[in-house]
Order: sequence, then structure tokens, then C-alpha cells
Amino acid sequence: MALGIVAMPLAGNTQAGAERHLYTIPHVLRFSGAEDIVGLNPHFTQQTVTGYLDRLTMAYLVRFDAANRPIPELATEVPTRKNGGISADGLTITYHLRHDAKWSDGQPFTSADVAFSVDVVKNPKNNEIAIDDFLRITRVDTPGPYTAVFHLTRPDAQFYTTFGTGGAGPSLLPKHILGGLDNIVTAPYNSLPVGIGPFKFSSWHRGQSVELVADPLYFRGRPKLDKVIYKIIPDRNTVLTQMTTHELDLWMPTPAAYYDRLRGMSGVEVKKIPGYGYNHVDFNLKNPALSDPVVRQALRYATNRAAILEKIRHGVGMLEESVIAPAHPFFNPAIARVPYDPAKANALLDADGWKRGADGVRTKDGLRLSFTYATGVGLPDTDQMIELLRVWWKDIGVDFDVQRYLSSIFFAPMSQGGILYAGKFDITGFSWGGTPTGDQESIFTCDHQPPNGQNIVHYCNPVVDRLVKTFQTNNDEAVQKKSLQEIQAILARDVPSIVLDSREDVFAYNSDLKNFRPNQVSVFDDAMDMDI
Repeated sequence: MALGIVAMPLAGNTQAGAERHLYTIPHVLRFSGAEDIVGLNPHFTQQTVTGYLDRLTMAYLVRFDAANRPIPELATEVPTRKNGGISADGLTITYHLRHDAKWSDGQPFTSADVAFSVDVVKNPKNNEIAIDDFLRITRVDTPGPYTAVFHLTRPDAQFYTTFGTGGAGPSLLPKHILGGLDNIVTAPYNSLPVGIGPFKFSSWHRGQSVELVADPLYFRGRPKLDKVIYKIIPDRNTVLTQMTTHELDLWMPTPAAYYDRLRGMSGVEVKKIPGYGYNHVDFNLKNPALSDPVVRQALRYATNRAAILEKIRHGVGMLEESVIAPAHPFFNPAIARVPYDPAKANALLDADGWKRGADGVRTKDGLRLSFTYATGVGLPDTDQMIELLRVWWKDIGVDFDVQRYLSSIFFAPMSQGGILYAGKFDITGFSWGGTPTGDQESIFTCDHQPPNGQNIVHYCNPVVDRLVKTFQTNNDEAVQKKSLQEIQAILARDVPSIVLDSREDVFAYNSDLKNFRPNQVSVFDDAMDMDI
């Protein structure tokens, strides 16, 4: 995620009535996320960059508008109690489906695809990651080809995120292609999925690129872009170079460390919006030393987050303690800021019985505060942050070595030996994207540790579990807000992760790109009019 400015003359011809640069390829968007990809089927990866491609190509019941509220896509309306889509007891949810939607191979989309997709997620042979809402589905009735009726074990106020683009939910799947399989783990479909979106996958050149083309069968019509190319460039400095030479039109997510350099670049615009996500350092609580909350609290006191924000992120972001961002309506502003205080960190460890050895590393009951920090490759800004952590933590008697992995291994599912989901780390760090609801079930509840969810830190607190249930089963937003604010306070106290900062999302793009309108939860939900 090469400095220098390349000045390019303006072309004499016009595009949509406006001059364009010679380096711009009309109606072709080239973008990168500075990493390789795990896969293209969102049933097996929640990687951010592949999520961008999924939202352009795959099938979803709802998308999200500029205010991060659900709007219908394959559904004709978002079910509510008022419109009769949700029963009085909250246990039955009815989706009415469009009659004119077709898969990109031309086959019609029906309620049979919806029921089949639920069965795929619940099939244990598929080792799905994002299964939270689906475990509460007892069955899906299909009284007609355009009606799908979900029956739940308990009410779920956030159910509209199921088969929605916001968050990390999986897409709907084509039964006519996958219906005869015992499982879909090794299906050829995964290499080039068939979906329902403004674009369709045309090729995946491993290690090089993924290409999408406009889908002429999309029911909303043809998008203005002809083609989208995701360039696989697993190094941020190389991406910066290609933004400089205008071989790329868009970089996202753009690391904050590159914000200043991109702002001064000829022919490049930079958009910055308050995000729902957060940057963090995670602890694997299966490590006996890190299971001690005092150790985690001390490491937070020993982390100069203000310096990271200033020196590494160039001031892009907001110092907060909460896993919910200030831009979210359920943010808890009452959580006190924890200062950088290495003296306090040392005092906590002393009082907790952690003694310094001859090498300066603290020990207790045969345990050493010596860890492995797992991270990705090609992340120079992250590497700089890690070296700052090394210095700060050494001062309190903690050391670590660093292991670097390709993102295709780092984020891979547990079934494929992925570093995060298989727990092959003591400490790690990346960023979580925010969800429209703020639900923390998959990341922090007891029964959502891999392979059943994304709780890679292996945190378990019954009080948090109870509050999550209250949050999910109550349609009163005041109750939801209170529950989620209590969850935020507990997580800030227990420190399964150090929240480094709440993200401000940065998007750097070719100034010829028009109508690029990302929201906080799904960047490409408004892509029909996007053009270059």
C-alpha cells in the first residue's frame, strides 16, 4: 500500500462531455487493494478487497444506501412489521422477490436459490465462516417462485443483513449450478462465480488480476463502466508507484500512511470520510500469558497510539477505545481514553507477579512474555508500527518476533490452515470493517470462535453474550443502543484487542472517475452511474 509526479497532457477528445487524461482508459476502471486475494466466493472469505468484487457481481437481497440503511435489490422491499414482512412474534420473515432477475449465465433467479443458499451455509461440510444468522433459521418455505419465507428459532432485529451487502455476509448462490453437489468447497464455481450484479466475472489470472465486465442481463440495466480490473499487487509501495504513473485509477482501502503523498499527486483526487471500521492489535487469548487481562491492559498502556496516529497514519483516524466508531449511531462516547503510560504498565505487571529475567523479559509461573506477532507482507507502514511497538513493549519487559504471510494465507479459512482463523499467532493486527448494525456476535461471542465465526482472539464473556442476544432480539433502537454501548465498555475494560484508532476511510482515485460514491459499509453499492 515512489514518489514523484508525472504530468500528463489533457486529451483533445471528450468523454461524456468533459476532457479526460490520456492515461485514462474510457469506461475501464483499474483498481488495487495492495494484496493478493484469497478467493472470489464470499462464502469462503471475508477479505475486504474481494468483498469489493463480490458487491459488484454477486446476488444479494438488499444493498445499502448513502445513509447505510437497507434498500431492496433482489427483494422488492425490506421486510418490516409494518409492511407485513415480519410476523408479530418476529419468528417469520417473508421476502418477496423480483420477477425479472437473472443470473449472469441467463438462468432465472427464484426462491429456490434462496432456500438452497441457506442449506449451503448450514451444511457443516462447507466450513462456512459467517454463519451467525443462519444458525437461527429452521427452514425456508418457498410457496411460490418469488416468495421465500424464513422461519427462525428466535427474533432477529438485524436479519436484514442476511444475504445483504453490508458487513461480511455471504451471497446468494445459483442452485442450477451447485445444487447437485455434496458440498461446494472444491466446486469449479469458486474460481469464477456466477452472480447477479451490474458486472460479472470474466477472468481470474492468479497472481495478476481479476477482470469483470458489464452484465447486459442485470435487471437495472447496463452500468456505465464496461470493465473493472482488479490488479493483484501485494505491496503498498508498488501500488503507490502505479498511482503515480496512472496505471491504476483507484486504490482502496488506501492506508492512512499514504494520505499526504497521494493528496499532492497530479491527476489524483483523495476522498476521506468517517468510517465504521477500526484498526487494532489482537491478542490470542489461548496463549496462557495473554489470557491474563493484566498483561493485555499493560500492553495497551505501553502502546503510544497518538504517536502511531501521527507518525504512521499521518493524522488520519480518531483516537478511541471503542470497537464502534464515532460515526455509528450506537457509539459509546462515555468510555474514558486510556493514556500512554509505560510507568503504569510496569506497575501493573510488577503487582501481578511478572518478574524481569536476566534478558529483561518478564516471567511468571514458567510463562514468558515473549510472543509471535503475525502480519502480512508488503505493508511497510505496518512494519514501521510494529517496530515502534517492539521498542515500547521492550521497556515493560515484553518481546516478540515477527512472522509475515501473504494475505491469501493470512486471511484463509481455518479449513485451509489460515493464520488468523487457525490461531497460528500470539499477537496480530489488521482492521475490521464496520457493519450497518454494529453487531459484535461473530467477533466477540463465546460460540463464534473459528471455525464457527470470526472470534480469532478466542474471547469469551457470558455477559457480552447476553447483551448481544438482547441487542439482536429487540426491535427498540433505544434498547439496542444501550446493549451495544455496554458491550463497548466491557470490551474496552477486558482488552481482547487494543483499538488503535477509529478509521477515516481514504479513497485515492483518478480525477477522471465520476460518480464514485462509497458509503461506510459497502463501497460499491452505488456503482451503476460510476464511470471514467
